[in-house]
Amino acid sequence: MTTVMHFINGKQVANSSTRNGNVFNPAKGEITKHVALAETKDAKAAIQAAVDAYPAWRDTSLTKRQQIMFAFREILNANKEELAAIVTEEHGKTLPDALGEVTRGLEVVEYATSMASHLKGSYSEQVSTSIDVYSIKQSLGVVGIISPFNFPAMVPMWFFPIALAAGNTVVLKPSEKNPSAAIWMAEKLKQAGLPDGVFNVLQGDKVAVDELLTNSDVQAISFVGSTPIAKYVYETGTAHGKRVQALGGAKNHMLVLPDADLELVADSAINAGFGSAGERCMAISVVIAVEPIADALIEKIKTRMSSLKVGDGTRNCDMGPLVTKEHRDKVASYIDIAIADKATVVVDGRGIEVDGDANGFWLGPTLIDNVPTSSRVYKDEIFGPVLSVVRVASYEEGLKLINDGAYGNGTAIFTNDGGAARRFQNEVEVGMIGINVPIPVPVAYYSFGGFKSSLFGDTKAHGMQGVHFYTREKTVTSRWLDPSHGGINLGFPQN
Repeated sequence: MTTVMHFINGKQVANSSTRNGNVFNPAKGEITKHVALAETKDAKAAIQAAVDAYPAWRDTSLTKRQQIMFAFREILNANKEELAAIVTEEHGKTLPDALGEVTRGLEVVEYATSMASHLKGSYSEQVSTSIDVYSIKQSLGVVGIISPFNFPAMVPMWFFPIALAAGNTVVLKPSEKNPSAAIWMAEKLKQAGLPDGVFNVLQGDKVAVDELLTNSDVQAISFVGSTPIAKYVYETGTAHGKRVQALGGAKNHMLVLPDADLELVADSAINAGFGSAGERCMAISVVIAVEPIADALIEKIKTRMSSLKVGDGTRNCDMGPLVTKEHRDKVASYIDIAIADKATVVVDGRGIEVDGDANGFWLGPTLIDNVPTSSRVYKDEIFGPVLSVVRVASYEEGLKLINDGAYGNGTAIFTNDGGAARRFQNEVEVGMIGINVPIPVPVAYYSFGGFKSSLFGDTKAHGMQGVHFYTREKTVTSRWLDPSHGGINLGFPQN
């Protein structure tokens, strides 16, 4: 059986031990390959490769770095269906969903091709007699990226295109649940002309993570995952002197006002609640219905759910399996919790008919009404296709529920009242807000990140905050008493 290896210094490298993990096809419920689980020795080798490559890459012209990003963009765009198929095989999401993930990652690559405009400094002449002051932005050095299972292509691309274009070298630690997309991207970066050692992939588990967090040669860490691990990454990384951005979990609410278009709301609740089997940190998991619309809205959502087709992501299905059997069982257990807490299970996703292998990790879309806010179904990030409905009497009551929550990643309001929407965006304590948009993931030139327990650190992903994270500014005060000049050259400089 194939073992997914590390990618270090421009080539795939075997593990230093036989320790490995299993990689499943979730739609078939079978092990399809193994993945190397790094020992500390392997992690040090990947980091050292990035250390050795850094001086030359840092000193490579910005023009050349952008040309490589342009080339990678073209290769990625031409082969995106191939990468999407890898994501579907190891994650389970449908092929169109996987292709959408790759396309959103491609947006950040395109953003990185304009790095020249983002790395410009400023200049002030004659601040004092014969003295000028100017600023320059420079790279950090070796940076680590630790990415989650739910977006094995997009989330790494939130980070590494900007890090590379800014002149850093990278060690990526993908999820051991779906490790192959990272190797595919590493090979394509090499094809685009990226020098060996500039981008490395370190497969593994906590051993690899801890070495990235504690190794003194790693200057910064970008992380996306659950809140407990995000907090651990932030505290450990910063304790070892690193710059850290750690994006954690979420419990996203959709506030529906009585004047909202319920047809649009029902469509949006389905799309945002059950897309990618609910395994999105931006999924809507709670619909807050301001009465008297709850009964009508639930009926519309229920009707739409009856037409959803669950099955193998390579087929013509709306929703695929969950990523592992353990995760499927955990998500399904919340249905029992809801029953115990006197909630109403409107649609139970257990035991549904699927268009796929009986051994797949299946759980159908689930709708639960009258969920008590004291229930774990309401409080926990379930990370699966379970949509809860909470009924409230007013806008103010709904807003308070959102603001009282532990998370502040994403939220949405559905209304035809512009004043209510404007008030909501001002008063809600959440980082990313949708107005009649259920999944308000920012485009690449804005930044992604939330508030409260959804983000540790003060810098969000991609956009200008991503550029700031992967660079540091120097301010130079300069005085030259004697003019000088170089030789004559009438041609345009090429690099």
